[in-house]
Amino acid sequence: MSQGLVTAAYIISAILFILALAGLSKQETAKAGNLSGIVGMVIALIATIFGPAFTWGGFGLIAVAMSIGAVIGVYLALKVEMTGMPELIAMLHSFVGLAAVLVGFCTYISLNEAEVPAPAAVAVVEKAPAAAPAPVQPDSLFPQRSLSGALGGVGSVAGVLPSRTAPAAATAGQPVVANVQTEAGSVRITLEPIVNPKPAPAQAPAPAKEHGSVVVELVEIFLGIFIGAVTFTGSIIAFGKLRGIIKSKALELPFKHYWNLLALVLCTVLFGVFLACGVCSGGYAVLIAMTLIAFVFGVHLVMSIGGADMPVVISMLNSYSGWAAAAAGFMLSNDLLIVTGSLVGSSGAILSYIMCKAMNRSFISVIAGGFGNAPQAADDTPEGEIHELKPADVAELLKNSNSVIITPGYGMAVAQAQYPVAELTQKLRDMGVEVRFGIHPVAGRLPGHMNVLLAEAKVPYDIVLEMDEINEDFENTDTVLVIGANDTVNPAAAENTSSPIYGMPVLEVWKASNVVVFKRSMNAGYAGVQNPLFFKENTSMCFGDAKNTVNEILSNF
Repeated sequence: MSQGLVTAAYIISAILFILALAGLSKQETAKAGNLSGIVGMVIALIATIFGPAFTWGGFGLIAVAMSIGAVIGVYLALKVEMTGMPELIAMLHSFVGLAAVLVGFCTYISLNEAEVPAPAAVAVVEKAPAAAPAPVQPDSLFPQRSLSGALGGVGSVAGVLPSRTAPAAATAGQPVVANVQTEAGSVRITLEPIVNPKPAPAQAPAPAKEHGSVVVELVEIFLGIFIGAVTFTGSIIAFGKLRGIIKSKALELPFKHYWNLLALVLCTVLFGVFLACGVCSGGYAVLIAMTLIAFVFGVHLVMSIGGADMPVVISMLNSYSGWAAAAAGFMLSNDLLIVTGSLVGSSGAILSYIMCKAMNRSFISVIAGGFGNAPQAADDTPEGEIHELKPADVAELLKNSNSVIITPGYGMAVAQAQYPVAELTQKLRDMGVEVRFGIHPVAGRLPGHMNVLLAEAKVPYDIVLEMDEINEDFENTDTVLVIGANDTVNPAAAENTSSPIYGMPVLEVWKASNVVVFKRSMNAGYAGVQNPLFFKENTSMCFGDAKNTVNEILSNF
């Protein structure tokens, strides 16, 4: 495939990736957007694999690697539940970071090899003065093939002189030129030894890269490895926190922000040393030292972020992985990888900013590991008495309601209750009850988590509303069902100035006439903060597995 076709394919892929992002911004167009992304990636892979540098040997290696990756990917796609998607995405981000690190080191190795001088030019020879011709039989000189009748005129054949045919002026084993003449159907060969070999004039060395070009490549390599290393270890820690392997509580080391600052200063100093060293063997030591510091920096950065901010961390790491991919694109001189990485990096950064606003968090504070937020103790003690309802009582309450709002959370995903919830929604709508869903921007542990679950259960898109669209309607609502949500419906965010989540915009469900909270227990939410909603006069608790509870409610209709 010519370079022109590759460039055209890259342009088409870039357009499809942009359409994919646009499509994924709305539930109605999400499938089309996903399809656009798939088609764009297929075109990009074909153009890259079968580009001007294509070789069958390279294709074989790529085919093996892609086959292994495809098997693993299909297995995970079939096995992982929606509740496991956040940690799966975190792990995939780590792969992008590791790839950027490996590409950076490989690029620096190639840059060093390019600086090695080319080997000396091969020697050329000249013929010695003519010696006394010695007629020989052609088949005895070159027994592996017959010259008789092979030439129709005058020619020459180079060979090594056998000892039995050596003329006086030559020695056995010496290179010779055999002059061949044909006359009247016969062949006459005379031998002339080759002497006094002269080295050919040295070829001009390939023009060295300009200093500015080398500096740009060194900057790309250093930054690419740094971003990739931070993304790699940070994503692994995020995976551990989401999976429950690592405690979600923020790590509070003494002077933790100064440790982060020290790591950045050291990497900055190493950056200057790396540029001064340039292309040399000492550059490897600098890169390895920086990579190790970046690994530790990534671990500490995410460990210092509390569990309540993990949705922001996921989108932030998504942004980091995009910039790591863009850096790899610069190192590989791949325009499409630069474009794709930039799209992912910028969209992830924008999403992180939007989520920080939704949580009343400072974007800089979150990505710096909570810098500027003094830790506050959460009060986990009960704040009054609770009122409990059985599923049959909830069914009667819903039958007597004219308007119902359902606010799902991560608990609904864990219980896989989206299907019975969708069935309950349909039954209520068939009875003439107005049913809508209120989605908090950070509900669940992944941006858009609840939207995907409801779409999977075929809940109509037009009744799924964002927090800003539905918050004003709670005070005119008869019944609110809180299914698996906790921190996103916590009134302490609006009423308790000493709460760690104070100022975070939440779904104001407590303003409705009746609130029913579906929970397994009275434990605090992911932020570790007790919820005063459970003790309000208009709130009732319905304990048990959300899926089983909703099914019991359905049985009473």
